[in-house]
Amino acid sequence: MTNIKPILFCDFDGVLCHDRYWRSLPEKEHNEIQKFLFGEDATIFNDWMRGKYSAEEVNQIISEKIGMPFEKLWEVFVNDCKTMLVSKEALEKLHNLRNSHIVILITANMDSFSRFTQSTLDLDKYFDLISNSYYEGMHKADNQGELFLKYTNKYGVQIKDCILFDDSKKVHETFLNLGGKAYLVTPEQDIIYHLTNLFK
Repeated sequence: MTNIKPILFCDFDGVLCHDRYWRSLPEKEHNEIQKFLFGEDATIFNDWMRGKYSAEEVNQIISEKIGMPFEKLWEVFVNDCKTMLVSKEALEKLHNLRNSHIVILITANMDSFSRFTQSTLDLDKYFDLISNSYYEGMHKADNQGELFLKYTNKYGVQIKDCILFDDSKKVHETFLNLGGKAYLVTPEQDIIYHLTNLFK
C-alpha cells in the first residue's frame, strides 16, 4: 500500500517574509499607499488578491491617487517585489520536510508575487506546490476553508493529518474547524520556533 504523505501548508506574508510592497518609497508616499489600500475600504486590495486587478492596473490607480508618475512607481514596486527578504533557514527546514510531507506554500497574494517574487527568490525549489489566491480566485478562509480541502482532496489525504503555519487568526481558526492542526505564527513564536519544536 502506498504511503500517503500529509500536507504541510505554510503562509508567506507575516510567516516567511515581513517586507512590504513600495517600502523603498519616501515615508509620506508609502503611508499614503498604505492608507489607501489597507484603510477603511480595502476593496481594491482584496479584489487584487482575488485576481480582479493586475499589478499594472493597481499601480496606475495608485499613481493617480498620490500624484506620482506610473513609471517611477512601477520601477520601485517591481524592485521591492524582487528584493523581499525571506528566511533561508525556514526555507531549508521546510524543504527538508518534503521527505515526510507534501509542503505547500499557500499565500493570499497578487500576480506580482508569482511574476516577480516567486521567480526571483527561486521559491519553487523549496515547495512541492505554490498556491496564490490571485490565481485561485479565493482566500484561505473563504467558504469555510474550501481551498484547503481542494488540496487534501487532490492528494487524497485526511485534513486531520495536515498542518498549517499562518499568522492570521481567522485562517488559523478556519483550519482548526476543518479538523487540521494549525499553529499561529507570532513575533514571539515565529516559524523557526514552530518548525524546531514540532520536528526535532
